[in-house]
Amino acid sequence: MKNVVVLGSTGSIGVNTLKVIKDFPARFKVIGLAANTNTELLKKQIAEFRPQAVCVADEKSAEAFCFKGPKLLKGVDGLCALASNKDADIIVVAVATASALRPLLAGIDAEKRIALANKEALVSAGSIVSKRLKAKGVEIIPVDSEHSAIFQCLQGHKKYLKNIYLTATGGPLRKLPMSKMQSVPAHEAIRHPKWSMGKKISVDSATMMNKGLEVIEARWLFGLDVENIKVLIHPQAIVHSMVEFSDGSVMAQMAVTDMRLPIQYALTYPERFSSELGRLDFAQVKRLDFAKPNFKKFPCLSLAYEAARQGGSMPAVLNAANEELVQQYLAGKIRLTDIAKSIEKVMKRHRAIKDPSLNEILGADNWARDEVKKCCQQ
Repeated sequence: MKNVVVLGSTGSIGVNTLKVIKDFPARFKVIGLAANTNTELLKKQIAEFRPQAVCVADEKSAEAFCFKGPKLLKGVDGLCALASNKDADIIVVAVATASALRPLLAGIDAEKRIALANKEALVSAGSIVSKRLKAKGVEIIPVDSEHSAIFQCLQGHKKYLKNIYLTATGGPLRKLPMSKMQSVPAHEAIRHPKWSMGKKISVDSATMMNKGLEVIEARWLFGLDVENIKVLIHPQAIVHSMVEFSDGSVMAQMAVTDMRLPIQYALTYPERFSSELGRLDFAQVKRLDFAKPNFKKFPCLSLAYEAARQGGSMPAVLNAANEELVQQYLAGKIRLTDIAKSIEKVMKRHRAIKDPSLNEILGADNWARDEVKKCCQQ
């Protein structure tokens, strides 16, 4: 029996994590849950899973949250307390945005197994997280389908790794002419053809920033130069990613499009539990298509590669600017194409710090958010 804490339990990854846990009641027990503002769903989860403690990260929502039951924690400090719970065996970090950084570090410091479903923490502070992992002897098990695929392919073969191929569906705008990109309304941008995700990550998929963030994340997870991490458009979303080894062999991980598969693997690693999840029918698949991404149509991908090359504090600036601009877009204040244009402006104004401390990363994050506000006012 493993005790599990789920940070971000009301989001899509959190909900699917709890579905997986329900399938194995003799293997996993939920002892901690955390949400941001969706306290109604959190109440239902509390009633069903009966955790020891819960956290409401949003301070206003926490003040208004009334219920009888487990201990209530609040804010980022509450997330950190849950992440370092002495009784926990596995911490599922499914908190959105860079706000996951402090809880992630708290879980690492407490030497917990980390099932990571958040890109932004590693993007913003990859060097710091990596050093902390090494010092504590902790391993991150990735939950994202692409990074889980790479992690699975590398078991027993990591020293022979040469190239990583991250697959991408191309998002909802793959076939849209470049000339029409600026007029895409938010409801179309979040309509992903294969995955059911939150609004922010869905917009990132539409701009392909999501894949750019995955490139930076893969660099830290697998210790590979960014030039050896390549993106391929694969609309069928059956090959979840591939790795090329030093002898030229390529290994791919394939499965149906269901986030419960990588979540289950992260929870059960190094074992594989039998499940009733869907299976691939290769006779129905018929074809697998691959193509290079259009960097002109999706400049966010180019910006992510540039931030990765510069390193230091630049990825934190890229990520923070993108988070703010996506919210502006969802609120109807800017066009979809303004996201990349404004990120580029902010990056050009930033003097990258080569080897930043945690405080310097947090400072760069705050600076980038302020710069975005200035850009949007011009």
